[in-house]
Amino acid sequence: MAEWSDKRSALAISVLSSFFTPFMASSVNVALPSISGEFSMNAFLLSWVATSYLLSAAVFLVPFGRIADIKGRKIVFLAGTWVFILSSILCALAPDAMMLIVFRAAQGIGSGMIFGTSIAILTSVYPPSERGKVIGISTAVVYIGLSIGPFVGGVLTTNLGWRSLFLVLLPLGAAILYIGHIKLKGEWAEAKGERFDLAGSIVYALALSLFIIGFSLLPQTAVSPIIAWVLTAVGVAGILLFVLLELRTRSPVLDMRLFRNNRAFAFSNIAALINYAATFAVGFLMSLYLQYILGMDPQGAGLILVSQPIVMAVFSPLAGKHSDTIEPRLLATVGMAISAVGLLFFAMLTEGTGIPLIVGCLAFIGFGFALFSSPNTNAIMGSVERKQYGIASASVGTMRLIGQVLSLGIASVCISLFLGPSQVTPALHHEFLQSFQLAFTIFAVMCFIGVFASFYRGNVRKED
Repeated sequence: MAEWSDKRSALAISVLSSFFTPFMASSVNVALPSISGEFSMNAFLLSWVATSYLLSAAVFLVPFGRIADIKGRKIVFLAGTWVFILSSILCALAPDAMMLIVFRAAQGIGSGMIFGTSIAILTSVYPPSERGKVIGISTAVVYIGLSIGPFVGGVLTTNLGWRSLFLVLLPLGAAILYIGHIKLKGEWAEAKGERFDLAGSIVYALALSLFIIGFSLLPQTAVSPIIAWVLTAVGVAGILLFVLLELRTRSPVLDMRLFRNNRAFAFSNIAALINYAATFAVGFLMSLYLQYILGMDPQGAGLILVSQPIVMAVFSPLAGKHSDTIEPRLLATVGMAISAVGLLFFAMLTEGTGIPLIVGCLAFIGFGFALFSSPNTNAIMGSVERKQYGIASASVGTMRLIGQVLSLGIASVCISLFLGPSQVTPALHHEFLQSFQLAFTIFAVMCFIGVFASFYRGNVRKED
C-alpha cells in the first residue's frame, strides 16, 4: 500500500498536469488570428499550429505508455513535463511560422508523455476503492482548463501578445517538477525487464500519422481529394498491418490481445472513441451557429458555450466517485444515452431556437459526458493488470485524440458538402443549417451505437 504522502503527491501532479495541457491547447486556439497576422500565415499553414500538437501527442502516447510500464511511470511523466516546459519557452521565442509548428510538435510529444502516465500513476498509487474518485477529480480539472483557456487566452493575447500564452504556466510546470522530483517518492515499473517493441512503434507512428493527416485534409480545398483519400487509406492499411504485427510479437508496444481477449477493455475503448468522435465538435459547430445564424459576438458565444464544460467539471468527480461503488458501465451507458439525446436535439435546431433551450441542451450534453467519462476511464484502468497501467492510460488518451480528429473531420466534411469553399454569409445560412443538422444527426447516431458498446462491455468491479 502506498503511503499517504505518495497518494497526495500523485493527485497533486495529476491535477496540475490535467489543467496544464488542456489550458494550453484551448488558449492557443484563440490566439491563432494574432499568430497568423505576425507571421503572414495562410489558413492551411495556420491549421498546423494546432494539428502538429495534436498529431505528435497521438503518435507518442502509446509508445511512451509502454516505455513507462517498462522503465517507470514517474520518470517518463517528469521527462514529459520537462519537454513540455522547454518547448513552451521555445514556442514563445519562435522566429517564424515553421519553427513555431516544430516547437508545437515538441509540445505534443511532452503532452503524450504526460497523459500516457498521469492516470497510470494515480491508478498505481490509489486502491480500487478510491480510484474512480481521484480519476473524476483529475477529469474535472481537464474541463476547467478547457473552460477558462479561451477567456484567459483572449485577455493575455490582447494585452501581452500571443507569446505570453506559452510562458504564463511556467510556474505551474515548476510546481509539478518540484512535487514529482522531491515529494513523490515511489516509482512504478511492473513490466521492468520486458523488451520495447521499436519496430511496432515505428509502424504505429507512421500509420497513425498518415491516417490523421489524410483525414484532416479531406475538407481542405487547397489539397486534391484524391491525395487526402489515399493518405487516409494507406493509414488505415498501416493500422491493420500494425495489428497483425502486434499479435505475433512476444512483447508488443500495444498488446492487441487485450482487445481480443478482454471484452471490458476493448468495448470501453471503443465507447470512448465513439463518445469523443460524437461530442468534441459540439463547441466548434455551436460557435459557428451562435455567431453566424444568431448573430452573436465571440464573447457572447463563449459565455453560452462555457455552460457545457462547467457542468462537466461539476459532475465528473461525483460520477467518478460513484463508479467506485456502482458498476462503471451502467453510469457510462446512461451518460452516453443522455449525450445521444442532446445531440439529436441539436440536429433539429433552427434559426428561431431560443438561447435558454440551447444553454439547457449544452448543459444536458455536458452532464451526459460527465457521467460517461470518469466511469469509463475507471473501467479501462480496472480491466487490466498493474503492469499494463501505462499502456491502458495511453489508450485512454489515444482514443480521445483520434476521436477529436474524427469529430472535427466529420463536421468539416459536412460543411464542405453544402458550402464548398464558400464562407458562411446570410445568403448561405440555409445551406449552413443543413450541414449543421447533418453533422449532429451523424453524431447522435454514433452515440446511440455507443450505448450498446458501453452496455455490453461486461462488469469490471469486483464484488466484495
